[in-house]
Amino acid sequence: MSPETTTLPSDSPYLIDASGYTGEAEQVFTPIDAYEVSSVMREANALNQPITVSGAGTGVTGGRVPHGGWILSVEKLTFTDVGSGFATCGAGVLLRDLQTAATPSRQYYAPDPTEWGASLGGTISTNASGSRSFMYGDTRRHVRALQVILASGEKLRLRRGDKPPFDLPVISAPKSTKNTAGYFLRPDMDYLDLFIGSEGTLGIIVEAEVTLMRMPRELFTGVVFFSSDELALDAVEEWRGVRGLRMLEYLDAASLDLLRPRVKEIPKDARAAILIEQEVNDGEDAENAWLTRLEKGKALESSWFATSAADREKFRKFRHAVPEAVNDLVRRKGLTKMGSDFAVPIKRNADMLRVYREALDKEFPGQYVIFGHIGDAHLHANILPATPEEWVRAKALMVEFAKQAVAMGGTVSAEHGLGKRKKDLLALQFSQAEIDMMLAVKKRLDPKNLLGRGTLFS
Repeated sequence: MSPETTTLPSDSPYLIDASGYTGEAEQVFTPIDAYEVSSVMREANALNQPITVSGAGTGVTGGRVPHGGWILSVEKLTFTDVGSGFATCGAGVLLRDLQTAATPSRQYYAPDPTEWGASLGGTISTNASGSRSFMYGDTRRHVRALQVILASGEKLRLRRGDKPPFDLPVISAPKSTKNTAGYFLRPDMDYLDLFIGSEGTLGIIVEAEVTLMRMPRELFTGVVFFSSDELALDAVEEWRGVRGLRMLEYLDAASLDLLRPRVKEIPKDARAAILIEQEVNDGEDAENAWLTRLEKGKALESSWFATSAADREKFRKFRHAVPEAVNDLVRRKGLTKMGSDFAVPIKRNADMLRVYREALDKEFPGQYVIFGHIGDAHLHANILPATPEEWVRAKALMVEFAKQAVAMGGTVSAEHGLGKRKKDLLALQFSQAEIDMMLAVKKRLDPKNLLGRGTLFS
């Protein structure tokens, strides 16, 4: 097929991601089906032309940004076919469009990354998760089948239960509940699991069959405010075992302060917030149960609770407004944020938060926020350096945080992947021998190193 354009100006939207990471490329292809994707890959293979797969551009690690070569965008692979308990979709369908298509049948797709404008293929390639991962886990759990195009142009149709046609090495997993650093290499694994989380370096995902969940009859949702971090953390540990709890999210004092200009209703004395969402069984009095929990946990009386679907959507946007506000601040002030994506074992949750807090209060007081998936011991620390010198210090500090997370049994990437911006962190979690095992797998599937060059590996 012919390319969409033969020259890419430096301001092309294909040459940047949501983090501001930029690159360059010769041309971009926008195939309309798997046949055209395969044709592009056969041509690239014949010409030894590197290919970078591009989704919706919502990533924050530079994985979709090319360093030369061609871009293959999945933006036109947007068909959606909803069945009972599953949906079959093109890789370019946006998560919000998948949810819209599933809603009339009272179904929904469980993974809930911060950005609903992300493409399904992009979230599969990074094994994304999000706020509902406390109950539903990562994207991997919800993928039933994939259609993948290899670097040679060969088409693979893989279903859950299909095993690899060749022996794969085995690499131990971290002890955190989430991980998307490096290749998934486990004993007796399914073949499609190799491509999930591989960040477009092993094959191009063009189609996916994903599980849809039945909408619960009733949800109890709230934003619970506390006068101190300590009370909020105590509540988190107390509430982990609540039946049906599917969301347990955290906002620190700086996050609340960042949102106050946008959300006037935030209580003045709130210094931390926990967002909860529970699936309620028939006959269960969730409201009274939570009132008791809140009183015991010394939560503020001015906490919020949803009384309608509109309120629940308002709370979801409230949680997602924090990274949006950070990105807005970064753009307005011309800054470059430095964000963590580390996760640790549940029992080390408070330890990792203490590591963040002590170092950031000393090195960047008033220039950071901490928020995220506290139920999974997966918090995002965002540093906002004001100068190039501070950015260098922030980058070094993030490396130290990564080392601490790994030392606690955690991971250097829990949901965003490593891409090009963070690929150096791979060596903090894995030995050179383990990285060589991953490279051997890549060479088996992509012997010319055409796909995702510069992503994950140098």
